[in-house]
Amino acid sequence: MKIKGINLGDISSKFPIIQGGMGVGISRSCLAGNVAKNGGIGVISAVAIGFNEKDYETNTLGANLKALRDEIKKAREIASGGIVGLNIMVAVQNYKETVVESVKAGIDLIISGAGLPLELPELVKGSKTKIAPIVSSGKVANLICKRWDRKYNVIPDMIVVEGPLAGGHLGYKMEELLNNTASKLEEILVDVINQIKVYEDKYNRKIPVIAAGGIYDGIDAAKFLKLGAAGVQIGTRFIGTKECDAHINYKEAFVKASQEDIQIVKSPVGMPGRAIRNEFVKRVEAKGEKILKCTNCLVPCDPNNTPYCISKALINAVKGDVDNGLLFTGTNGYRINKISTVKEIIEDIMEGINNTLNIADN
Repeated sequence: MKIKGINLGDISSKFPIIQGGMGVGISRSCLAGNVAKNGGIGVISAVAIGFNEKDYETNTLGANLKALRDEIKKAREIASGGIVGLNIMVAVQNYKETVVESVKAGIDLIISGAGLPLELPELVKGSKTKIAPIVSSGKVANLICKRWDRKYNVIPDMIVVEGPLAGGHLGYKMEELLNNTASKLEEILVDVINQIKVYEDKYNRKIPVIAAGGIYDGIDAAKFLKLGAAGVQIGTRFIGTKECDAHINYKEAFVKASQEDIQIVKSPVGMPGRAIRNEFVKRVEAKGEKILKCTNCLVPCDPNNTPYCISKALINAVKGDVDNGLLFTGTNGYRINKISTVKEIIEDIMEGINNTLNIADN
């Protein structure tokens, strides 16, 4: 089995690896640019990207758009021609403005989840920017393809299938995650591949399907490539790199974490997530955290009835105040035992893929 990169029409990656977008601020220009430079697809997270700007609290949208332009520019300079993408949550306020600004800034790819990006094709119309929804079932993949086909006469350039072992906000019910009853990524991946065949036939074009959630090494990746995935998305493992944009305290928290420290948490936006159980999580469970200032970052969030400000918690964490911050993680976050480089991790993943597939094929 020959290992290919991810083909997005007129652009392709060298390797079938996408670095998952991680916010707030975990994957910005340094991480995304270096992943792209080393043959993968690097992804910046758009959520609250302007948190370091001086006017973030008084002019949140302006700060976010300025930082977005700056981070895309820096990432593309580092990438040296590699593919740089942007992860944009449908749930964020000013979703439309963020998409439009990223297209103007020359982003290669937009990956969009945490809601259904039903109007995304309209926002990138006339540009070269590729678009990819994140789905958690074949039913959702079919719904999006049907809507885009009927309304815009397009289909996704790529689809990311996210399973229940991912980090951050998850498209599953709390009960499914706690009781381990959610469908496995393997099953969802095959379902999505089967559901979209009718659209691939209609447009005479393959839609690369990417497996995501709980994938850590080349052995994991090889399993999904054998099932028909065009590539894999890996987020958490790239936190343990020198190039990751987070504070060293954030990275060291993963190095120190054990498997027992990773748990499902309830997010203020109404979606469950997976995070490291730290002092912040314990405090929230006990009494919650009063919201002193709201920047109105997420559509579903009601500051009057939410147990804590997720934006503030994530910003604290990325800046290094880990005891007062939320640290989202995939299920394998505890496996990070040292700080490596992006190059070393990509090489290790590719070696694992090649070795596993060679063994399987012989």
